[in-house]
Amino acid sequence: MESLGPFLAVRKALASFLQEDIGTGDVTSDSVIQTELAGKAEIVCKTDGATVCGLEEAGVVFELSGCSSRALVKDGVKVRKGKRVMTVSGSARSILKAERVALNLLMRMSGIATETRTLAESASPVKVAATRKTAPGLRYFDKKAVIAGGGLAHRMRLDDMVLIKDNHIALMGSLKKCVKLAKEKVGSAIKVECEAKNPKEAIEAIKAGADIIMLDNFTSAQAANTIKEITKLGLRKKALIEISGGVNYKNIKQYAMAKPDYISMGYITHSPKAVDFSLEML
Repeated sequence: MESLGPFLAVRKALASFLQEDIGTGDVTSDSVIQTELAGKAEIVCKTDGATVCGLEEAGVVFELSGCSSRALVKDGVKVRKGKRVMTVSGSARSILKAERVALNLLMRMSGIATETRTLAESASPVKVAATRKTAPGLRYFDKKAVIAGGGLAHRMRLDDMVLIKDNHIALMGSLKKCVKLAKEKVGSAIKVECEAKNPKEAIEAIKAGADIIMLDNFTSAQAANTIKEITKLGLRKKALIEISGGVNYKNIKQYAMAKPDYISMGYITHSPKAVDFSLEML
């Protein structure tokens, strides 16, 4: 039986978002709308070509407010401007209490999913991955949106995988030593990734036994040459190769031509343009 832990944690987070927004009550709606007034509403996408994400979460927000909802499309679907994506029914006051939280989640998650899809299509067949550069408290939602857009989640938390970065190497004085210690400590159950600042470090990390190599802040030409050198040495199949740093929608195709296994980008979670949605009472 699947654990209820993650499900309950998400509901708890959504309830806290509602509490943050409502406070002691919606004084506007409570002042002007009758308690017994029932309402119906629809949520409409106002951005053309958006990849929708967050409908499940929006549905839970409405449920927590005592409303019923029905998603009209599935997460991960691309829609046109004016598309109805959800209907809601219940107390008019309750619908309005939940409106902003539901829309905020839809706007952010759909923005991330839309941006991810654009980048994933440009980089194909190389996969695009997220990073841990997410808004505190929103990582689950941000990463889910990346997956809906066709990307990879990468690490959710620090306990998912070893990722040896420049500060670890600086403190220990040796890349090789860091990889060796990590492999000894975590065994084969947890993957060990190592950041490389130059081709020499990339090769050293593979020879030391790292499962994944991150080419950090390489130009597309440097990345391509490094991967060619790794291949020449017969090391290409010994580790996955990730490119990270300096990648954007303008140059991602060039980086993809270097043929890494995936390209990670903080941009898709820390700087997404929100997709516009509106809730309209019927």
